[in-house]
Amino acid sequence: MTVLTSARGLAAALLLASAAPALAAGAHGGHGASPAGMAGGTPARTVEIVLDDTFYEPESVDVAPGETIRFRIRNAGALAHEFGIGTMAMHEAHQAEMQMLADHGVLKPTGMDMAAAKAMQASMGHGMHDMSNTVLVAPGKTAELVWTFPAHMGEPVEFACGVPGHAGAGMVGMFHAPGH
Repeated sequence: MTVLTSARGLAAALLLASAAPALAAGAHGGHGASPAGMAGGTPARTVEIVLDDTFYEPESVDVAPGETIRFRIRNAGALAHEFGIGTMAMHEAHQAEMQMLADHGVLKPTGMDMAAAKAMQASMGHGMHDMSNTVLVAPGKTAELVWTFPAHMGEPVEFACGVPGHAGAGMVGMFHAPGH
């Protein structure tokens, strides 16, 4: 492989990585809203989510249209896992970004290598994991995410782990809005 081919591949990966957050955020005027909802709000309740190395518990969560929920996410597994809220298209875009982070040594089995992330960001302009609809949780740790679901859920909204291979191994769950 030539240096030019490697540079083109790297440029393509950077373009994909820089586009993924925009794709995941959706086209809603930059307010952080997406077809899956938006971060923040005053939660009406708290839902406990347990991450293990191949599944979520619970596997599904009932939500009311427009409801704001605080998710308390505990990683009971041996590997780092994500709890990401989105549509299938949002998750696919994010999984491509996570694969690129893994390929460049930023995403490790137990979490992010912050030194590698800073080096990647300095050299390429991208390298951090900073998305409002997703939290990465190290083994044995707990995180929270407050999320407001849209008043009208036009397409299915799910939660998934964007760490390469994890969603395919079963780390996907659904949000159900009765009556939608």
